[in-house]
Amino acid sequence: MGTTWSLTYVPGASSPDPAAVQSAVEQALERVNAAMSTYRDDSEIMAINGAIAGQSLSLSEDFTRVLAAGLAIGAASNGAYDVTVGPLVRLWGFGPGDPVDAAPAEADVSMLLDEVGQDALDFDIGARTLLKRAPRELDFSSIAKGYAVDLAAEVIEASGVSDFLLEVGGEMRLSGNSPRGDQWRVAIEQPDATRRAVAQAVAVSNASVATSGDYRNYFEVGGVRYSHSIDPRTGYPVRHDLVSVTVIHESAMMADGWATALVILGMPTALEVAERQGLAVYFIQRGDDDFVAGHSSAFQPYLAGGDA
Repeated sequence: MGTTWSLTYVPGASSPDPAAVQSAVEQALERVNAAMSTYRDDSEIMAINGAIAGQSLSLSEDFTRVLAAGLAIGAASNGAYDVTVGPLVRLWGFGPGDPVDAAPAEADVSMLLDEVGQDALDFDIGARTLLKRAPRELDFSSIAKGYAVDLAAEVIEASGVSDFLLEVGGEMRLSGNSPRGDQWRVAIEQPDATRRAVAQAVAVSNASVATSGDYRNYFEVGGVRYSHSIDPRTGYPVRHDLVSVTVIHESAMMADGWATALVILGMPTALEVAERQGLAVYFIQRGDDDFVAGHSSAFQPYLAGGDA
């Protein structure tokens, strides 16, 4: 996935050998890579992307789970999240291929907008089949990493480990208690590309945490910053002041996907959607001189045990 992973766990009387746990986690991550990586020609997603429209495609169980979640978030976010946004992401230089040093032509953006839209997908979750009624490419880069965390957490728990912190590229699953015997405490990063600083600490147990923002992955041309967060409804990077969204959810996959969707929506719509969906979300906006933080109602309990 082009990133790293780490696992911290509290050993018990019957804990497995660390090498066995590591091997199980690596197998789970490889399983996700094999299904959903757009950087591997032999992955399941690349085979589906290469299939012609009108062909019924059989899906693996992992692929079915992630596609179902992505489509649900897309519908609930009024199209701000869309699993077919891949061609636009590549056009702006943030997907497989070489980065770009200039904004693409408006005509190119308009042309690719016609190739984006999950409404052209006929998905049968029970039969685990997909039919594309028009040419479409799937991109799970904003949700597959979260699913990898969920899958790896399942194998860790199956090995007999119940108290752990698993992190894959910044997305986390926190289970049971920390070595101190209380909830795990993790930091939400200040969205400042020039330095590392803590914006807020939170106390979490038996939940997942995912953050999305525009402060690390971007390019600048002529003093204009172009974020990697592409709005599939317009074809352009977002240009609002919401720079970081952190979601706490029982599923890392859902936290991952929703963090992306809410960043694209921007304030105040993101907060309205979070409240309607009952999501625990921490928002950071760029103010005139500093950052301004806020959160949804469901996030409040996590602030009580954290020290900023």
